[in-house]
Amino acid sequence: MEARSRKDVVRRLALARRARLSLAARAAASAAIAGRLLALPEVAGARTLLAFASTAREVATDAILAAALRDGRVVLLPTVTGPGEMRAAPIRSLDDLAPGYRGIREPGRVEPADPAAADVAIVPGVAFDARGARLGHGGGFYDRLLAAIPRRVPRVGVAFEVQVVDEVPEEPDDQRVDVIVTEARVLDCRAGR
Repeated sequence: MEARSRKDVVRRLALARRARLSLAARAAASAAIAGRLLALPEVAGARTLLAFASTAREVATDAILAAALRDGRVVLLPTVTGPGEMRAAPIRSLDDLAPGYRGIREPGRVEPADPAAADVAIVPGVAFDARGARLGHGGGFYDRLLAAIPRRVPRVGVAFEVQVVDEVPEEPDDQRVDVIVTEARVLDCRAGR
């Protein structure tokens, strides 16, 4: 089976697992993930964060974004600027967010920023594996955005534990993460590289 077909199978499985989480379970897990993430040295020491505004079923990131903004850090969020094109733009508060591509919250004012200026990238995903392989929704937006960031910038995936799978099929342009934070653990994926 080719990689794209295998990705579709893993994507459906991970999305089904995530959908079975209750609202209360997602909220509790999101709070635990936020605590673990903000304590990570890669995040705690970062002055500029490339992050994302979560959708309803993803790990909730509003508390993470608010904490970074309160600390006076620069927060860059992705915004879709054209077909297959995603850029980063700063926010000053959560009030700067507005529905964008597919209804996903993104900066309402697009003041392009260089994502390579980030000290850490906090990355969503549908599924991750212990090697750091990441599976998104299939548009390749994040892979292209991450490819524009130097490899020295740590990439931290956030996901519910049910989204960590045995293996994520990969293609040549897929970008891996270095660390995965779930409500149950912090998984350093760099050891096996």
